[in-house]
Parts: sequence; C-alpha cells; structure tokens
Amino acid sequence: MTAVHDSPVILDRRHGPYGEVVLRRHGALLQIIANGCFLMDTSDGRSERLLVDAAHAALDGRPAPDVLLGGLGVGFSLAHAAADARWGRIVVVEREPAIVDWHRDGPLAGLSAAALADPRSEIVEADLVRYVNETSDTFDALCLDIDNGPGWTVTEGNDDLYTAAGLASCARVLRPGGVLAVWSARPSPEFEGTLRNAGFRQVRTEEVPVARGVPDVVHLAVRPG
Repeated sequence: MTAVHDSPVILDRRHGPYGEVVLRRHGALLQIIANGCFLMDTSDGRSERLLVDAAHAALDGRPAPDVLLGGLGVGFSLAHAAADARWGRIVVVEREPAIVDWHRDGPLAGLSAAALADPRSEIVEADLVRYVNETSDTFDALCLDIDNGPGWTVTEGNDDLYTAAGLASCARVLRPGGVLAVWSARPSPEFEGTLRNAGFRQVRTEEVPVARGVPDVVHLAVRPG
C-alpha cells in the first residue's frame, strides 16, 4: 500500500490552450492540477453529486429534464447524472482536450466509461464562457464546476461568468423555470447577491460538510418564467 506521505506521481502533463494541465496519482487518488492550482481528485465526490441532485430537486417536476454540466473534471458529476434515469440529455462542456482524453482512453476511463456509453451523454470540447454566449441549445439545468468558486477562478477569463453579464448568459441557455447550480469551495454571500441582481429567484446555498475547514457549497438559483 502506498503511504500517504509518498510523493505524487505524474501520469501525464500537457500544455493546452489554457496553460498546463497535469494528471497525477497520489496513493489511490487521481488528481487534476491546472497551472499549478489543485482542481479536484477522486477522493470523495459528495459535493459533485449534490450539485447534480440539488439541481434536479429544484426543478418543477418536469419529465426528463436536460442538463448542461460545466466541467468534466474527474467525472463524478457526469457519472452521477448518467446513473439517474430521471435525466434526459446530459451535455458536458470541457475546454481541456487532455481531460477529455484521460476519460475516453486514459486513467480516468474507469470512472466515466459507463456514463460516456450512455446514449443521453455528450461531451462538447469548448470553453464554457464562450459556449453559453454562443450556443442555440437550451437546458433545464446548468451545473457549473469549472472553478474553485466564484471568487477563486482557475483562469482570469472565467471571472466574467460570475458577473451580472455572465449570469445573464447562463440564464440565456436555461429554459423558463430552469435551475443554475454552482459549486464552490467556500460560501459566497456576495455571489448570492449577484444572482439576485441578475434576476434569478429562489437563491439559496446548500452546504456539503467536509472533514475539516470551511464546508463546500452549492449555490442554487432559478430562472423566472
């Protein structure tokens, strides 16, 4: 068994369109690092599953709702959505080609193979900020997990997504009564205010307890209509 204190082993390192992205193994865990910033690992997945479940619970009971997942990551959100027969179409937008490769035929395939084989699932290789501004598709739920939170983005270009203008773009891809769910490593009362100012209703925050420190959260909001 690998000791906890052993150094991580780099499995792949790529220089993509948004900088360096690394997949490494630390003991039994797989970890994704972007530009030196830890993004996520395979240790738990509770908050990613809550992100998907909370979005579905906040909907109005419509049958087979379509969901747009912002960020593939280690695949927890995709796998959880695909395991739920209540969802309709499941679209994942991921901008890092390396992460998509790691899921299709790399070390992360074991976590997502069944989900990717599901006929409801589709991966779109694109930048989410650009996608919500340009797509003609609409969805019943939009689940965002591309940063460590509204105030802790992986790249500067993501900052705009959490402004009033960016949230207006998110609302544009949501059908009336659709739900926006945003994962964050820490609560953000300021972001709740921005959601309300952008016209969203039923704004609330659900906490995900962690072993130590500030809990993860999911910010939830509903597009009027």
